[in-house]
Amino acid sequence: MLKFCTLFNTTYLSRGIAMYNSLEQHCEDFHLYIFAFDDYCFDVLTKMALKNASIISLFTFENDRLLAIKAGRTAGEYCWTCASSTIKYCIEKYALDHCTYIDADLLFFSDPACLINEMGEKSVLITEHRYTPRYDQSSTSGIYCVQFMTFKNTKAGMEVLNWWVDACIEWCFNRFEDNKFGDQKYLDDWTTRFDTVHVLKNIGGGVAPWNVQQYEFATQDKQVKGKELDTQASFELVFYHFHDFQYIKGDAYRLSSPGYYLDRKVARHIYKPYTKALSVAEAEIYQVNAEKTAHELSEDNIWIKLNTRKYVLFTLLGYYKNFHSKRSLEYGFLSMRTFRFN
Repeated sequence: MLKFCTLFNTTYLSRGIAMYNSLEQHCEDFHLYIFAFDDYCFDVLTKMALKNASIISLFTFENDRLLAIKAGRTAGEYCWTCASSTIKYCIEKYALDHCTYIDADLLFFSDPACLINEMGEKSVLITEHRYTPRYDQSSTSGIYCVQFMTFKNTKAGMEVLNWWVDACIEWCFNRFEDNKFGDQKYLDDWTTRFDTVHVLKNIGGGVAPWNVQQYEFATQDKQVKGKELDTQASFELVFYHFHDFQYIKGDAYRLSSPGYYLDRKVARHIYKPYTKALSVAEAEIYQVNAEKTAHELSEDNIWIKLNTRKYVLFTLLGYYKNFHSKRSLEYGFLSMRTFRFN
């Protein structure tokens, strides 16, 4: 059985349930430990009685070391601080042979077992950002991404994990300082600092807005297939990291930061299934608790309305750059040529 853990609060509730549902769809045998970072999130998740999940409250999880530094960190920084400690908690509390930390804003498109099997005899698995050159932020944000990290309960694996837990409690902030950034720039030297770390080779794991420009995607037999443009190597998409995805007021989404180029095929084959998965998750959450929205709601599309041409394009086509209406993702895209814009 594969063991995973994740953490999120109410603003990521629909994302977290969509991610859990994708594991249920593709992973034959798994258990997910969910750390609910606020009371409403804990209440909803408990009522949902997810078959393959254990729900852990913040009160149950937090220890004296975490509580001692909590007041000095923002909510986001505290989540980053806690990621390593959630893995340690699961391994020690439930006597697990391994545990894989996964971000709540991932969606699995096929079975992740192939990623963990790739570790072989190594005790720690990490994934590179694999930045497209024009988006390379390795020097400030780190070579590796805290998104999918496996630790085995071995002496070597726990040595790495305990080192990371201590480092994050000592310093974990949303700024670049002394070659540190959050919890993830610590990983930069792990392949030389430790001899038990495996860097994922399967490019189907860890596709994200900062590297997706290197691939072309199509859907065949309900499976999303990728092709690396440089090598023409084919691969199955295992998981995508929906970093910086936002719900926008007016039934719209921002797929990611406007700085990342996402083409129509990426929107069709990757983001369209994601928004469908979010809609299913929202309906499931609504069945047990309709009091609160299970996600954030940003007003970040205001800039579109400030420019008449951009607003017209968004209204007619259903999208402008990384801003998409819910309708355009559900029913398909109109071409700019339809309106003779190019």
